[in-house]
Amino acid sequence: MRLTRRKALQLIGGTIPAFAMRGVLAQASNDAIHPMSGKYTNTRESLKTYSIPDWFADAKFGIWSHWGPQSAIGAGDWYARNMYMEGSPQYEYHVKRFGPQSKFGYKDAIPLFTANKWDPDHLMDLYVKAGARYFFSMGVHHDNYDLWDSKFQPYWNSVSTGPKKDVVGMWAAAARKRGLKFGVSEHLSNSYDWLAPAHLSDTKGPFAGVPYDGANLKYADLYHDYSQESPDFAKHAEAMGRVAPDSWKKQYFLRVKDLVDQHQPDLLYTDGHIPFEEYGLGTVAEAYNVGGVSYRGGTESVYFSKTAEDCTVGTCVLDRERGVSDDIWPTPWQTDTCIGDWHYKAGQKYKTAKKVIDLLVDIVSKNGNLLLNFPLPASGELDADEVRTLNGITSWMAVNAEGIYATRPWKIYGEGASTKVVQKSVSFNEDDKPDLGPQDIRFTTKGKTLYAFVQGWPAGEVVIKSLSATGPQQSEKIVDVRMLGRDAACKFVQDESGLRVTLVGEKPQTADIGIGLRLRLV
Repeated sequence: MRLTRRKALQLIGGTIPAFAMRGVLAQASNDAIHPMSGKYTNTRESLKTYSIPDWFADAKFGIWSHWGPQSAIGAGDWYARNMYMEGSPQYEYHVKRFGPQSKFGYKDAIPLFTANKWDPDHLMDLYVKAGARYFFSMGVHHDNYDLWDSKFQPYWNSVSTGPKKDVVGMWAAAARKRGLKFGVSEHLSNSYDWLAPAHLSDTKGPFAGVPYDGANLKYADLYHDYSQESPDFAKHAEAMGRVAPDSWKKQYFLRVKDLVDQHQPDLLYTDGHIPFEEYGLGTVAEAYNVGGVSYRGGTESVYFSKTAEDCTVGTCVLDRERGVSDDIWPTPWQTDTCIGDWHYKAGQKYKTAKKVIDLLVDIVSKNGNLLLNFPLPASGELDADEVRTLNGITSWMAVNAEGIYATRPWKIYGEGASTKVVQKSVSFNEDDKPDLGPQDIRFTTKGKTLYAFVQGWPAGEVVIKSLSATGPQQSEKIVDVRMLGRDAACKFVQDESGLRVTLVGEKPQTADIGIGLRLRLV
């Protein structure tokens, strides 16, 4: 019989977790590892039959709330790990603000995650207005803290502790009420390695040799139990490693399965490649079997992996963290990035609306989608600088979204000096990309319409060299050119130098971010 959340809380006194909670994990390890019955099973052969749904290829833009207890500290990414990394900036910050980690650990910071000003309906209205067609909630980060009413993590979750709210459930309701597709991200598979530093101790100073609070088995539900292993944590030193016993792999499967079963997300993101083979493949199958089905019988759910090999045949959508493809990708893909740090950091300098739109048009021109994180602080309320960036995106999308949604790549993705930049890697390359200007153009298509995004206001006429009368890309006749947001036709000449367009009217308010041209073809 399954141990209920209420019974589990009785075991731990309803206030703090106890070593007795290891029984929950033991029960988890005894449950069968099988996804819900349906078309897909936890084998790669089964998942190869998957195809990406059209709605995802049409959506182009999503917003993410990468939000949880680590955000509440206000000191940036990976706080729950780095606070135990002796000598790191977040270690020093923690000691100064809270005291030694042996006395005040990550568990003690979780009550700071209050969400006291969080209004998911208000935020979702802002995100819809900014043009988001799907929304992501954090489900669980590497910190092992679930943001839903978790059956297999019954104390360290957002219903039992912290804000005492089903964060995933409330985000899901707000998104679906407004017709958005809803996704969840899980970063759980790395947790067993990622939290290993919490079991160490200072090597110098007044608390040298005093174990951090993670070594206390009373809190093994949060920090993991290494009591049956060697005290040498070297094998768990890799932050994004996945060295873990089968019992943890089984709990991983059951936790993610519970998340999927309760909230039936349209999209499921994992932080890395598909983990733990049959266990991870089981979570993919679960997402697809539980998710919706199109009128043609196709799976409407989407799963993301950060490894191209996972997505070579069917299976999933390729996600590039903070990275952009260097050319048109044959299947729809996604960039996930943030306007600042993933977790909220006080005083952070954010991406401008211009930088975001440069990324968006570049990504969409290459058959991709952009998933953009707006980090929230403890309160759950956007700060003034985040609102400024969001408002800039909103203003541009209000004029130019026609050339974004439901478009497909053209023959080439763009032109200008920016297309000559050699990228060092496929992920984490966004900082290598130059700022785009009036000479940088990106293309999308929709039927007999070609859209050309000019990423700045030109000093004179717009010249699109790729559309020269004798160029290799020109096979259709252009009969009409108009700037998005305006009704008046633009004068144009097409000759050997390119398509030369004379813009009509005054400079638009959003022109420094970029303008869109609609070209009618016959």
